Amino acid sequence: MLTTYVLHRYDWSESSLILDVFTREQGRLIVAAKGAKRPYSQLRSVLLPFQRLHIALGRVPKADALNEATAGREVQTLRSADWAGGAAMLTGAALFSGFYLNELLMKLLARHDPHVALFDAYAATLPALASRDELSVQSALRAFEITLLQEIGVLPDLSQVTMTLEALAADTRYALWPEAGVALARPGESGLSGAALIGVQAALLHGSLQAVAHACSTSLPEWRHALRGLLHYHLGGPLLRTRKVMLELQGLSTPGHHATAP
Repeated sequence: MLTTYVLHRYDWSESSLILDVFTREQGRLIVAAKGAKRPYSQLRSVLLPFQRLHIALGRVPKADALNEATAGREVQTLRSADWAGGAAMLTGAALFSGFYLNELLMKLLARHDPHVALFDAYAATLPALASRDELSVQSALRAFEITLLQEIGVLPDLSQVTMTLEALAADTRYALWPEAGVALARPGESGLSGAALIGVQAALLHGSLQAVAHACSTSLPEWRHALRGLLHYHLGGPLLRTRKVMLELQGLSTPGHHATAP
């Protein structure tokens, strides 16, 4: 049995689905859920996003004809899926934030590459998104982004200047660059204080997602700007779909009645 979250689902046929799942034991996998769309299938009420599941898998028979949605991928068949407990379904702005996390995972994680610490961070972040405290939500999002970048090996050591290995000065401003790592902020660039960077690095070494979120909370606008640049570079593409939709909805909402986009 694998501990799993469903990141995305695609129609395969009139009665079946293709799932992109994030498992604790094996990383991201592509799974064929045969018959999951049938009216009386027990899977219909289980294969939902943001719900912790236990699943059992088998190989797709070679005789099965897979369409272009699965061509060239190593697909496994879903044999069973059971709800493994967890928080209530996300709604409203929290729902968009959850899909934002899913989109990051699908675009930045290779398949069949386990990331146990990242899986646990994802599981811990989901309930935090439902908080009514926007500061807590944004801190949780930044902590997850930092953990994700660290897990895929593209986050520099935040306690030193990357090119010189010089220790950071707490009262000096620094920038985070995708190719150069931590560097002195340019004139007119706000950047992040050395204290903010050192605090997050210490929290990462501590291994606590909550500690990382707390360390981010004192400089949220700066972290948001810096992490957006790193993520955009490593995603190698345009604005994430979930963030784009959230920004469009904010533009349509009335003043004072919208949450901040991820």
